[in-house]
Amino acid sequence: MQKVELCGVNTSKLPVLKHEEMRRLFSEMQQGNEAARETIVSGNLRLVLSVVQRFRNRGENMDDLFQIGCVGLIKAVDNFDLRHEVKFSSYAVPMIIGEIRRYLRDNNHIRVSRSMRDLAYKALQVRDELAARLDREPSMPEIAKAMDMPLEDIVVALEAIQDPVSLFEPIYNDGGDPIYVMDQIGDEKNSDANWLQDLSIKEALGKLSERERKIVSLRFFAGKTQMEVAEEIGISQAQVSRLEKGALYSLKKHV
Repeated sequence: MQKVELCGVNTSKLPVLKHEEMRRLFSEMQQGNEAARETIVSGNLRLVLSVVQRFRNRGENMDDLFQIGCVGLIKAVDNFDLRHEVKFSSYAVPMIIGEIRRYLRDNNHIRVSRSMRDLAYKALQVRDELAARLDREPSMPEIAKAMDMPLEDIVVALEAIQDPVSLFEPIYNDGGDPIYVMDQIGDEKNSDANWLQDLSIKEALGKLSERERKIVSLRFFAGKTQMEVAEEIGISQAQVSRLEKGALYSLKKHV
């Protein structure tokens, strides 16, 4: 994560272009000077690096994210218009972030169909158009109505492209120990009711015969089949089945 070299580039030696120099290079590039374009790209790799750092806790390969970020940078360079009185970095950062997020969505471990992704991206586009027109965040029913699509389809599509969140993702930090997502999740497995139930099951197991306890342990704790249990104990599968049913009946009676 903290290495100096990314994709063969020594990030500690990346150049930085000043605003006036950038404007001059853009003017030359738009007149067909390819060398000026290369200089702009190489002079803004630090911008890509700063964006990539935001995704360092995602468990992704930093070299891959840096390359994807460079694709976003190149798109920004090719589409930047000097007539808009904005800094290039203000224009480029959202494009770099968008390219990285698109890569993360398309390469998510949870596979989402192309048609559903297309529907979700269309819904996001319509949401932005409605927000600009209404001067507020549109509701889901408004987005569905504008697209003439069932509300359920829009909701499912948008949920499908949401990035999974790590349980160790920090959600708050006031300078002390951070609070993680997992700190906000209740653990029902360790509730008092389950704890008491575990005690009663343990007590009920003690009332079974040694052979019955062995069968229950192999079947429901070791995950073995009745045939495997029969071979291990040295009895028939039918006997295992009969003893298992008797043991379960006894457990239900005592728990």
